[in-house]
Amino acid sequence: MADTVTIGIEEEYLLVNPQSRELAKHQAAGFMDRCKALLGDRVMHEMLQSQIEIGTGVCSNMAQARSELVELRQGVASVARDFDLCIIAASTHPWSLWSEQEPVDMERYRIMGVEQASIARRMAICGMHVHAGIPDKDLRIDLMNQVSYFMPHLLALSGSSPFWEGIDTGLKSMRPTIAGHLPRSGLPEKFDNWNDWLEMIDDMTACGMINDPSRIWWDLRPSVRHPTLEIRICDVCTWVEDAVSVAAIYQSLLTFLTHLKSSNQRWRQYRRILILENKWRAQRYGVDAMLGDFGKREAVAFPELIDELVELLRPHAETLDCVKEVEHAREIARRGASSDQQLRVYNEMLAKGSSDREAQVAVVDWLIAESVPPVDTHRPVAQKERQAEIS
Repeated sequence: MADTVTIGIEEEYLLVNPQSRELAKHQAAGFMDRCKALLGDRVMHEMLQSQIEIGTGVCSNMAQARSELVELRQGVASVARDFDLCIIAASTHPWSLWSEQEPVDMERYRIMGVEQASIARRMAICGMHVHAGIPDKDLRIDLMNQVSYFMPHLLALSGSSPFWEGIDTGLKSMRPTIAGHLPRSGLPEKFDNWNDWLEMIDDMTACGMINDPSRIWWDLRPSVRHPTLEIRICDVCTWVEDAVSVAAIYQSLLTFLTHLKSSNQRWRQYRRILILENKWRAQRYGVDAMLGDFGKREAVAFPELIDELVELLRPHAETLDCVKEVEHAREIARRGASSDQQLRVYNEMLAKGSSDREAQVAVVDWLIAESVPPVDTHRPVAQKERQAEIS
């Protein structure tokens, strides 16, 4: 199994004006062409002109995934600078309004705009998707049923959307609420096998409800086009190391669950409402959450759950050569995800007497500074080290 769980990571970024710090409503002519000339098909449009998406190739290990993410972030950021733009790796912008964002003029997005009306335009949010290569179709479904339990844990580690349209929402992740307005979103159903999944797709297609399985926007879904199981629950991580850690945990979880299956065991499946409660707590409190440990039937502090998870996955992380990346989750659980750091910057500025908008501008400056790692560096960097790039 260790040889077959390949990983591919997709990230979406927001484009901002470095003077106003607002979302850039329009992409300048030639911007995407320049990105593609530099990075090829690994860079793509998203729904809105203020968004851009990247995707790594198929990565056999976390070192390769990290290297590609760094290359892609640096590449897009360098082109953006040439067009007087900056990128931020955050799932929401602190104050820019979704209603003022312009969609990309492509057929796919025009269709979405017709089908989903204003809900589609509200998707001024960014996420991280991780694809895991699992060739066996029935195994893909079996693993989806089991790994759903851990989706709230990955959401808490990735939170980067505490603000929405000028408001401190009180949530560590506002993005799941906005994404949840789409039909066919949220946690997946359980299926008996691959044919059971295909029957559901066929039923929906025959009734004219969907014409493409990618119109199912679950937090976790199998791909019909590719032999992958894709997680979609995560916010986009501001720091590359956090993104790689989430991907490493996902890869190790799938390896662990497959190992259980080979021993004629499996992870217990719990009621959907219980996992939804953990998802809500992860969304509301992030790394400060008390999540339900349903085996113990008690609420446990998130850092403790991560400690247990790291030790559970350690043998498989060793096989996959990603122990360091899995253990990095402990650091996230204790120092906080991006949302915690954004709120720290915001509240520190307010405490110094700044206005609410000035405090939010400082958050954008922090995101600009931290979203793009320096060359040959794979650690979170201090804002003062990158201040020159902001200006």
